[in-house]
Amino acid sequence: MDSFRSGADTLFILLGAIMILAMHAGFAFLELGTVRKKNQVNALVKILVDFAVSTIAYFFIGYSIAYGVNFFSSAEVLAQKSGFELVKFFFLLTFAAAIPAIISGGIAERARFHPQLAATALMVGLVYPIFEGIAWNQRFGIQAWLEASYGAAFHDFAGSVVVHAVGGWAALPAVLLLGSRRGRYSKDGSIAAHPPSSIPFLALGAWILAVGWFGFNVMSAQTLDKMNGLVAMNSLMAMVGGTLVAVVIGKNDPGFAYNGPLAGLVAICAGSDLMHPLGALATGGIAGAIFVWLFTLTQNRWKIDDVLGVWPLHGLCGAWGGIAAGLFGAKALGGLGGISLMSQLIGTALGIAIAVVGGVLVYGLLKITVGIRLDPEEEYEGADLSVHKITATAERETSW
Repeated sequence: MDSFRSGADTLFILLGAIMILAMHAGFAFLELGTVRKKNQVNALVKILVDFAVSTIAYFFIGYSIAYGVNFFSSAEVLAQKSGFELVKFFFLLTFAAAIPAIISGGIAERARFHPQLAATALMVGLVYPIFEGIAWNQRFGIQAWLEASYGAAFHDFAGSVVVHAVGGWAALPAVLLLGSRRGRYSKDGSIAAHPPSSIPFLALGAWILAVGWFGFNVMSAQTLDKMNGLVAMNSLMAMVGGTLVAVVIGKNDPGFAYNGPLAGLVAICAGSDLMHPLGALATGGIAGAIFVWLFTLTQNRWKIDDVLGVWPLHGLCGAWGGIAAGLFGAKALGGLGGISLMSQLIGTALGIAIAVVGGVLVYGLLKITVGIRLDPEEEYEGADLSVHKITATAERETSW
């Protein structure tokens, strides 16, 4: 019976890992559809290679920091419980690898390829695991202190803050340190639109992400006995709420329409196991409004060239999700209770602080030492791995 349970739990979490792995195709196509055509190849390659670098960094360093576990035992030891611990690593890796995938969307079209890979290794290997260990593994005694002080620890069931807010807030200093794309903002105050290159690809990316998100949230239970259909229902309601509000406020703009459901899903991760579906609907709707309003402000008024709007989408909606769990998770608003709003506020603020400091240190160090921005000619042609370079290589091979 125990071996059957181990096998079933291993299969359950493996399916979740595969669904979240598929979400990285969603990140790729969302970025592919948003950037200009000359940068599409770079976007596709960057997401794939970032995942590979994330795997190495998390395997050798990050997972040990977060959970105190390494994989230098014999294969016989690693295969115990049907290899559950190995598959758990795979599952949690897909979360960790979302950090550079999120950042990638903010710094698109002007970041150098290889320094970004170095940043990926540092963020996934060192920065992200610090807060992951605090929130999900009781590291450094912070959760125990919150529970003793406010009656409940910080609660983030599936990563509104641990993954999304950390990724979004780490992206903000990277975006600011890079500066805007060439020609985006003129000295006379005019703004070049740089419209998406492909709404169908953007929509495809959003759909892939939305479908995979049900693995992201539901499988965060990690074992079958802890799985709850409430998580799936709340994810659905938040997705719908984000979609409808973004469409209305965004005046039917397809970019807002397809980012609205993602905003709702980002926000519901933290409290999806606690809220009433009506609370989830409200959480998603508010997240949709946050994204539309703040994306417009950052791009047009503050002139922050965050290409995919990852700071409002992941950073702000993720932070809202951490706070929303403390509101709509309370019994007074229809939730299951066992949560503290003060702990949610402190935990969310701590996640943001670690992300911002980590982003400043990592990207600031790389900017000083090797540089993080493309040369003007490379940026004009379409980044390090552009279709122009592929074409040029093919032409050289033909001439030989």
